[in-house]
Amino acid sequence: MKSASERLLPRPSDSWLATSTRSPDLVQDLYLKELRNYKAPALKASDAESHVQKFSAPKAPLSPDEGDIAQDLKDYENQQVELEGQSATGNAGAHEESWFEEEDDDDAPAAH
Repeated sequence: MKSASERLLPRPSDSWLATSTRSPDLVQDLYLKELRNYKAPALKASDAESHVQKFSAPKAPLSPDEGDIAQDLKDYENQQVELEGQSATGNAGAHEESWFEEEDDDDAPAAH
């Protein structure tokens, strides 16, 4: 009696496993032949010159005019400090405006 593994595995002599002769594929054969015969062209150092730009360093930035720095510093030191809630004239108790709109409570909803 045959074992379970022998019954499940097909034998090479089975008819459905027999392979027919492979039909020649001419296009595939020509492609593979040309692929094997292809030789890549040799690369030269000058080949990259047309694809790469020459590097040029950017121009250095101009330094600020140092004669005006002293005057600008004096002007800055002489400026008056502005604080929130105070105007430039010194009125500390100035009335702030309300930017929020208040709804009128006079409009009562109609009773149903």
